[in-house]
Amino acid sequence: MTTGGTGQTLSFDELVVSSERRLLRLGLMLTGGEHSAEDLVQTVFARAHRKWDRIKSLDNPEAYLRTMVVNEFLSWRRLLKNRELPVAEPSDRPSVEDIGARQAQRDATWRLLAELPHKQRAVLVLRYYEDLPDDEIAAVLGCTPGTVRSNASRGLATLRNNLPAEEES
Repeated sequence: MTTGGTGQTLSFDELVVSSERRLLRLGLMLTGGEHSAEDLVQTVFARAHRKWDRIKSLDNPEAYLRTMVVNEFLSWRRLLKNRELPVAEPSDRPSVEDIGARQAQRDATWRLLAELPHKQRAVLVLRYYEDLPDDEIAAVLGCTPGTVRSNASRGLATLRNNLPAEEES
């Protein structure tokens, strides 16, 4: 990975610094919890460090790390199959806005997302949060673009069906 046309290759530490926030946000959207997101990203960074000689030669190492985050999240479903996924932790930052209403809306969103199967959730996060096209999502998940569209459609239908009545209007 080169930086802005300078021809310099980023070191592992530089890649971590430049991509950590984006990967943490992705992890938060996938897991629903700040601490789980941190665990997820740290696990990926540890694995990536062991493979750094191979990863650094890729055209886009950050995209590779993003794929690793999604795949690690999907593999966690086997471990968490019979456990509840955490919802987002309360924010530590007070605000002038109505914190209670905003937090209630955020919690409701996390609960709705947590009810989705992991693959549907990953597809929706990659599509609407990471703004990736279907073919890139398919590459990340190792499936076809048709499977991506199918999972997105089913996930959105589930979210619509689970919206409380007052939210629908």
